[in-house]
Amino acid sequence: MKRIITILTVLTLLLSLTTGCWNRRELNELAITLAMGLDLTKDGKYLVTAQVVNPSEIAGDKGGGGGDSPVVIYQEKGETVFEAIRKMTKESPRKIYPSHLRMLIIGESLAKKGIGKPLDLLSRDWELRSDFYVAVSKGVRAEEVLKVPTSLEKTPANKMFDNLEVSAEAWSATSAVMLDELITDMVSPGKQPVLTGITADIKGDKRTTLSKQNVELIDTPAKIYFNQLAVFKKDKLIGWLNENQSKTYNIITNKEVSTVVNIPCPDGGKAVYQVTKSDSKVKGKIRNGRPEIDINIQVEGNVGEVECKVDLSKQETIDMLEKSYEKEKKEILVKSVKQIQEKYKVDIFGFGDAIHRTDPKAWSKLKKDWDKNFEDLKVNIQLNGEIRRVGTIGNSFLNDIK
Repeated sequence: MKRIITILTVLTLLLSLTTGCWNRRELNELAITLAMGLDLTKDGKYLVTAQVVNPSEIAGDKGGGGGDSPVVIYQEKGETVFEAIRKMTKESPRKIYPSHLRMLIIGESLAKKGIGKPLDLLSRDWELRSDFYVAVSKGVRAEEVLKVPTSLEKTPANKMFDNLEVSAEAWSATSAVMLDELITDMVSPGKQPVLTGITADIKGDKRTTLSKQNVELIDTPAKIYFNQLAVFKKDKLIGWLNENQSKTYNIITNKEVSTVVNIPCPDGGKAVYQVTKSDSKVKGKIRNGRPEIDINIQVEGNVGEVECKVDLSKQETIDMLEKSYEKEKKEILVKSVKQIQEKYKVDIFGFGDAIHRTDPKAWSKLKKDWDKNFEDLKVNIQLNGEIRRVGTIGNSFLNDIK
């Protein structure tokens, strides 16, 4: 009994010593960073830009705040990203804390040189979550993107995060990629990375447009928007997809949620096919000793707009519009895949992974020179589009206009 009492006493003492948060951080000691930009300087160093929340201004939503900017920008250069972030404490009264990061913007010049090394810190830091989006600044430096004040959303980082999610779901020419997916694609021999491009349109004097005055105007002179997809070979940027190619990528990789497609009518004019559901299945095979890819795409949608005289009450009209959509979209898909094969010669679609799943033994031989195999790869595309609804009205009132 004495032994049991002794053991319980020791355990109680040990537990009392281990209670509490030994590594706790007080909020008033941290600079909450919601967005970060990585650029390359002329002397080969990293320029790190941190977009930090201004707590007093965010609290202004509940009655406090003094009308200051909702975010503050801190910048530093360093031989490594980690060094630059730590050097920010020379100016920032609080330690840069990126655990709530929402956007990482990588400058185009840095992306061309390679993003693997600067991403090592972000994948290694145990305090950093990986549920933030990564984008490449196109035509401007990452620091310029982070310095643009935004309307609707007080913090630019939240605006970019929400904007990318909405665009990826409604337009399908952009792609919301998080850090884990990016790193997986970089190290995979059967699929290469793709990131959405982001750019800043800045008009007039930067001292005015990059100040709070920017969001006080109806037509803001400085805007940030997502545009095109960046193609990578391993960790290096090698080019940009156009809009049709970007949409093709999202369709084939099963990332298309919704979009709209203009289709021609038989007697002139256009109708709009609104995609509401898209499902793409990619299968690899070896035929006559050579790899091939079969893509089967099933699409459901609605008639979103009619700018021609057609009778939507007839089934043959619906069949005609479905065939018109299938023909129009398949031509774009086939052309875009071929262009990517010939121009970039890297497999961004994951066709190599599809071959690997089907025939691992054949893939072990093909992967050694997969870029060349991808360039000559035969891709068979089947597309079926169904119209589920025609809207709240039947035929367009345009039919009654003479």
